[in-house]
Amino acid sequence: MYLNDRLVRFAFPVSLLLSTTLVLAQPATKPKPTKAPASQSVSAPAKAGFDLSKPIPTDPAVKVGKLPNGLTYYIRKNAEPKNRAELRLVIRAGSVLETDEQQGLAHFMEHMEFNGTKNFPKNELVNVLQSAGIRFGADLNAYTGFDETVYQLPVPTDSANVFRQAFQILEDWAHNATLDPKEIDKERGVVLEEWRLGRGAGQRMRDKYFPLILNNSRYANRLPIGKEDVIKNFKPEVLEQFYKDWYRPDLMAVIAVGDFNVNEVEGIIREKFSRIPAVPNPKPRTEYDIPAHKDTKVVIVTDPEQPNTVVQVIYKRPEIKERTLNDLRESIKRGLFNTMLGNRIQELTQQADPPFLFGYSNYSDFLGNLDAFTSVAVAKEGNVERAIRAVLDENARVKQFGFTETELARAKQEFFTGVEQAYKERDKTRSSNFVNEYVRNFTDKEPYTSIEFYYDFLKKEQATIKLAEVNALVDQFIRNENRAVVVMAPDKDKDKLPSVEQIISYIDNAGKGLTAYKDETLNKPLLAKEPVPSPVVSEKPLKDIGATEWTLKNGVKVVVKPTNFKNDQILFSGTSYGGTSLYALKDFMSARFASTLATLGGTGEYNQIQLGKFLAGKSVSAFPYIGELNEGVSGSAAPRDLETAMQLLYSYLTQPRKDADVVKGFLSNQKSALQNQINTPTPARVFQDTVSVTLGNYNPRRMPLKPEDLDKIDLDRALTIYKERFANAGDFTFFFVGNFDEKTLKPLVEKYLGGLPTNGKPEKFKDLGIRIPAGQISKTVYRGVDPKATVQLVYSGDFTWTTDNTTQLDALAEVLEIKLIEKLREEESGVYGVGASAIYSKYPVPRYTFRIGFGCAPENVEKLIAKTQELINDLKQKGAAQGDINKFKAETRRETELQLKDNQFWLSYLANQYYNDDDLNEVLQEDEHLKKVTVESTKEAANNYFGNNFARFVLMPEQKASTSTASQQGGGKQ
Repeated sequence: MYLNDRLVRFAFPVSLLLSTTLVLAQPATKPKPTKAPASQSVSAPAKAGFDLSKPIPTDPAVKVGKLPNGLTYYIRKNAEPKNRAELRLVIRAGSVLETDEQQGLAHFMEHMEFNGTKNFPKNELVNVLQSAGIRFGADLNAYTGFDETVYQLPVPTDSANVFRQAFQILEDWAHNATLDPKEIDKERGVVLEEWRLGRGAGQRMRDKYFPLILNNSRYANRLPIGKEDVIKNFKPEVLEQFYKDWYRPDLMAVIAVGDFNVNEVEGIIREKFSRIPAVPNPKPRTEYDIPAHKDTKVVIVTDPEQPNTVVQVIYKRPEIKERTLNDLRESIKRGLFNTMLGNRIQELTQQADPPFLFGYSNYSDFLGNLDAFTSVAVAKEGNVERAIRAVLDENARVKQFGFTETELARAKQEFFTGVEQAYKERDKTRSSNFVNEYVRNFTDKEPYTSIEFYYDFLKKEQATIKLAEVNALVDQFIRNENRAVVVMAPDKDKDKLPSVEQIISYIDNAGKGLTAYKDETLNKPLLAKEPVPSPVVSEKPLKDIGATEWTLKNGVKVVVKPTNFKNDQILFSGTSYGGTSLYALKDFMSARFASTLATLGGTGEYNQIQLGKFLAGKSVSAFPYIGELNEGVSGSAAPRDLETAMQLLYSYLTQPRKDADVVKGFLSNQKSALQNQINTPTPARVFQDTVSVTLGNYNPRRMPLKPEDLDKIDLDRALTIYKERFANAGDFTFFFVGNFDEKTLKPLVEKYLGGLPTNGKPEKFKDLGIRIPAGQISKTVYRGVDPKATVQLVYSGDFTWTTDNTTQLDALAEVLEIKLIEKLREEESGVYGVGASAIYSKYPVPRYTFRIGFGCAPENVEKLIAKTQELINDLKQKGAAQGDINKFKAETRRETELQLKDNQFWLSYLANQYYNDDDLNEVLQEDEHLKKVTVESTKEAANNYFGNNFARFVLMPEQKASTSTASQQGGGKQ
């Protein structure tokens, strides 16, 4: 896998540059800083104050050392999850260090580490780990960035042999790769398929604008995926030279966090990694910069497959290196700034005619030696000027008038609540949360500190941060020099786009005629009238799973499972049968959007914006929903905020609020986004629509959403449907899992769930008769200019609903996927990834769907489908190999070990078992069901489920000669 870690961590600005898909979601508002660390070490007693000139203290729970050969190691004991460890091998070398003839070989080298080492020839490494229950891809993985390559290995620690073997794997990766020329040639095809997957409008436009916004730096022409001709034609010795130059101990770190003995692990690391010889005259490891520029770089790119118009204004500035406590304090200020500005821009979408589909501004990491303050707007109806001006005006409003004291107080509450939650969970923090901190410390010298210290520091220092300090940041962030603008748009809109000069004028002239922001809040109880409680009238212990079922006088059922998996987490949900299935087609759109439109209005007397402000600093969520066969609510709370969460749940279900203006703006934005998709349909979208409507048998409820469908929504009817769906709580079952005391929870349940209305009429869903068509189906879609194809093969049919049958289906999916990876990827070098999955449901009638999917070169479609069918036929004739069955069982048992200690698993499990009326002890009987998975049972399952109901879908490029049609305008202005 190739990516740049810095693009992912705080990467909204640059990651959006790497993607052209529209995500209608609120942007992350975390600061760039040393984040609230995950730690359970014990720090010194709280001090009266801090000397801000002192360095940020490192977490004493981490044992850091350096071997004589230069290799660094980080070791930390952490018992969550039990009997598990997270291991990493970090190489401080990535694609930026490649020579011209090596472009793509840092990433290729990562691939080759899984294709033969001294102690694990060919694919034996993957085989060994799968047999220990470690999944390839999901668990065992790696990534290559511009500046680093990181190998990820989560392992069990309750097997001394597997645990030691894991360190042998790390050592082999470090200096024992065999780089067999035959294996290299086989892997070329796999890497080329990964390269092929990355092709599309985003790649074509990125290739145009990257050199400009990165000022023709080394980063602009060293993307980790590399170049096709290099991947196809490099000589093995060129790859060997990269390995020799950069895989050396002075550029390596081994990281181990988990449930183990620290001294024992240190001994293993010293034993194995001291064997790596130091390089006598190492090649200098150049640190590349992105040069600054005085002018404004503007680049306008269009593409026939780009569905919307996106504008990004990037104010680049030197990277902030956090070293001292004052730096830590500054990072908190940036986080507060991001939060407040993000909230303001989000409010712009909550009006009758929003100026953009999506927008945000924030400060974060950028790339190389730079940070950036980035403003992004996705234009509505292609109106670039209105969209970007709206975002830039909010930046300017801060510049002219600043934030308000009440905004700052809420932002401080939000920030502190997040850190406090991490502090409360310090003894329940997962090992996976720690390792990335140590990776960044090694690669970027980012400090890591304990959560105890950070919590203490925040508690004291955040109170000293004044509004004027935060307001002053905008002058640091927004400056005319080192500025870049990217406009991405559909080809069809090329002639409508503003010129370079117009775009610069929009930026330079933003902020005229503004007035100060008014922070409108509401200071009223969430519930105007207290509910009338209804007591628990019966209790049923569910001892085997540690739960209890309560029945309230009003008919509501409540299942509670107290746990100690998390200290500050309570999860809840509730559901009943019904859903949109009970409404005629004429009401379908109103029913489909009913819960969305109701929550857009807020609840009670609080509109959506006021509700967000009311809940600021509280760890609370509640989301009502209406599905096809059921309706319900899901949410979470910290124990201290549980009553607020219950009030919010009660309020949503009993006093929905109508806000016609917000709904109008929401529907306007949705229509615009849908129209963009119709005007410039992406190949993937057309293909998935084809799959969906075909498998949905062209039922109107399975057709793709169109702009005119939204005209069928009647707000009043939608709210009536919403009220009808939640009018009878008597047929609801609610579930609570997490850190609560039943004695504390019960009165809240009796008050807020017992107070819900009931009418004594239990409902059932309606079977709409929507089924995947029987028989053979074959459809080929011709879309797209790139030389790539997508394949989906679907088997379906009726299903006998038993736990044994679902286990057999899961096993069939896993053993087939193992074989597909071996055949299509490792032997044929025809795919990068391939998946096989089984989906089954009991309602409205028991059915199963088995899907196989992969991407490949168009010329390989028929060959790879034929190979897939050969594997299926082999399963039908012989069953699965015993070794593959053993891998499935090992992976399943390991996964279940973790799930049994996870609140989210138990919430979903309990809800599903009740919904399907299944045995509540099923998960405790897993071994009995796994024993029934045999060679013969997989043979029988293959014959049962790979039947005559078969649908084949293929996406192929358009049948005409075509080349990349991305166009570009560019320019600069002082």
